[in-house]
Amino acid sequence: MALITKPVTGMKDIMPEEMEIRDYCISVIKKTYASFGFQSIETPCVESIQNLTSKSGGDNEKLIFRILKRGEKLRLDEAKSEADLTDEGLRYDLTVPLVRYYSKHQNELQQPFKALQMGNVWRADRPQKGRYRQFMQCDIDIIGEPTNLAEIELILATTTTLGKLGFSGFQIRINERRILKAMAVYSGFPTERFDEVCITLDKMDKIGIDGVKAELLENGFEAGAVEKYVALFTGMEQAQDKLSFLEKELAGSIEEDVIPNLRETIETVEATKQADFAMVFDPTIVRGMSYYTGTIFEIAMPQLGISCGGGGRYDGMVGKFTGTDVPACGFSIGFERIILILMEQGFKVPNRPEKICYLLEKNLPSDRLREAIESAQKARAEGKDVLVVRMNKNKKHQKQQLTDAGYTSFQEFYANPIQ
Repeated sequence: MALITKPVTGMKDIMPEEMEIRDYCISVIKKTYASFGFQSIETPCVESIQNLTSKSGGDNEKLIFRILKRGEKLRLDEAKSEADLTDEGLRYDLTVPLVRYYSKHQNELQQPFKALQMGNVWRADRPQKGRYRQFMQCDIDIIGEPTNLAEIELILATTTTLGKLGFSGFQIRINERRILKAMAVYSGFPTERFDEVCITLDKMDKIGIDGVKAELLENGFEAGAVEKYVALFTGMEQAQDKLSFLEKELAGSIEEDVIPNLRETIETVEATKQADFAMVFDPTIVRGMSYYTGTIFEIAMPQLGISCGGGGRYDGMVGKFTGTDVPACGFSIGFERIILILMEQGFKVPNRPEKICYLLEKNLPSDRLREAIESAQKARAEGKDVLVVRMNKNKKHQKQQLTDAGYTSFQEFYANPIQ
């Protein structure tokens, strides 16, 4: 029986054309983030199942690829629960591994610590276009900076990177979890049901304000609270300045510095940005991760009707490892979605070296072979990409394939130089 050539469901082989674009994007990302002081790190793809199921990953914890215990630890006949079978799993994001990494090495790291991490993650999700079970994430995080300097630097670094990759006209939509909470408190929703309100609000772009109102009522919330909540969004739509409107309406329900800090973040980024994008306060952004504690943001590309990244502040996660909370904030670029967009747009890597192919006749004498290799080595030393291959019988088809692969010139070597 022949072995299976198709990749495992939800995973894919990457062809050379896409790999070239991926390598280019990775180099731009790393170089740009380094210019902002971010340091590259790497963590293992396998994490303790205890860390992965610590209620820090939201719904992603339902999608973990679990790893069976090994050797004598695996006793299938004695297993009474899942915990008896698994003790490790593949990481579903890069944030939990980063926080574990920081908790272990914080005394050896520069403070505050600005981390860049790129690597594959795994989720047992339903595969669809642009969504795989194995995919690369690209995260930058600042740990140890309590002020909005962290948000400002993260947004500027990310948007500068997107600009260098050719993206423009996008938006950074920004909100604050404490604003979301204050709006719920102001409206009279029970504090213990705050997450339910946010889950419904997160559907705003799909069901609209009337749909949000109807679902809140269906979920048993008091009509007066729902009306007061909906009125906040209506008021913001009518106001010239949404933040000023909220600052007035939520007075007494929110810490005094929350809205001024958010306004400062927006205005500072707008004044110093290097890419073509707009900062947009969006009170409907929720972000699904339960670990967010403050500012949250997303990259939106209205012209394409998609988002391709996001992040926020998660000041409570380090404390789960060390017992002491440390301020932390991160931003993740949707790397796979960006690659998909570039591929669909026919993106070509700029400033590529000249690609030359040396075609060698079979049974080439040693002296002619040496001549060809010496010539190729000289061209490589000059910065050119040189492929040395034997001629196929169908040389015309071979040269067409090479031309399609980007080779612009050919040198042919025969046993008889006169040919």
